[in-house]
Amino acid sequence: MTSPISQARISIIGAGPAGLTCARILQRHGIAVTVYDRDPGRDARDQGGTLDLRADNGQLALREAGLLDGFLRLSRPEGQEMRVLGIDGELRAHIVPEEGELFKPEIDRGRLRDLLLDSLSPGSVRWGQALTRVSGPADGPRTLHFAGGAVVETDLVIGADGAFSRVRPAVSPAVPRYTGVSFTEAWFHDVADRHTELSTLVGQGSATGADGRRALWGQRNSGDHIRVYIIRQVPADWITAAGLRPGDTAGIRAHLLDEFAGWSPRMRQMISDNDGPYVDRPIFALPVPHTWEHSPTVALLGDAAHLMPPLGVGVNLAMLDAAELALALAGSATIGEAVRAYEDTMLPRSIETAKLLDGRAEDLLSDDLPPEFGDDHDA
Repeated sequence: MTSPISQARISIIGAGPAGLTCARILQRHGIAVTVYDRDPGRDARDQGGTLDLRADNGQLALREAGLLDGFLRLSRPEGQEMRVLGIDGELRAHIVPEEGELFKPEIDRGRLRDLLLDSLSPGSVRWGQALTRVSGPADGPRTLHFAGGAVVETDLVIGADGAFSRVRPAVSPAVPRYTGVSFTEAWFHDVADRHTELSTLVGQGSATGADGRRALWGQRNSGDHIRVYIIRQVPADWITAAGLRPGDTAGIRAHLLDEFAGWSPRMRQMISDNDGPYVDRPIFALPVPHTWEHSPTVALLGDAAHLMPPLGVGVNLAMLDAAELALALAGSATIGEAVRAYEDTMLPRSIETAKLLDGRAEDLLSDDLPPEFGDDHDA
């Protein structure tokens, strides 16, 4: 039998958007929680690119966290602009957000994380705690084992630790599998002065071009930065298979430019003019459907529960998961009841979405216009 919520020891693994959102809402309801993260500190690494948080999921979670107004102040509504380009760099379709449009404004991952971190009670996050495994009986208590030998006993462990979750094996044997599509990330800094043509090409939001086999996707970030994702259908080990090393920036650049040889120089600047090294990001997904036998002492959020191709739903579903689990805990007599109520809503939703996206990572390479452009695009 699981503990009453008021006496429970609740542990969240992962200080990303989902884990922090869950922690914030729990604290707003007077429920104590501790977040453990493997990073040595909040500024230990780059948090990634920009996110669109949607009014029907991500923003709902932030409203429950009492942070929607803060998000809207930090967000970039102009980032909703979308451009589809040909491989010649010419504009094929264009969406410009209307004045006051706030359905899915953009925010940098780092700024969102700071907003959430600053909302928590001091000491809520324990940095430098890399979970290695979870042990203990299904009805609890569970034991968290961390690198270095530390152990923590807990009544509920919430896995918000992403694609290769160390919490997931406590309830599911599923492991992510490579989709066959890989992102290679390139960064551009001080774009207004140093990358003027790229800045003009990308605009205030994002710009993408594809030829059916490969794609380039430029994304405006705050602070005068642009990130480009070079998207291709390649083996997961394509760098070493090509006789290159991950740190061989010049070699990787030459290899990519050769692959994109038929594209115009205007588009190829997304590959050739980047600042710093490339970052390899092979895309993984969990089997569909992904379910597990209910455990009253383990809950999974976001990618730990339903890792899907990056087609615009990931962080929004993760934050909605976080809000629903936190509210279930706030409104239930025991942890077990709360986890079951949460799973009764989350699992059907995630399975439905995962089925729609299963095998669709290759859509990122399509040269067809995305459905959001419809028939009345401004070209």
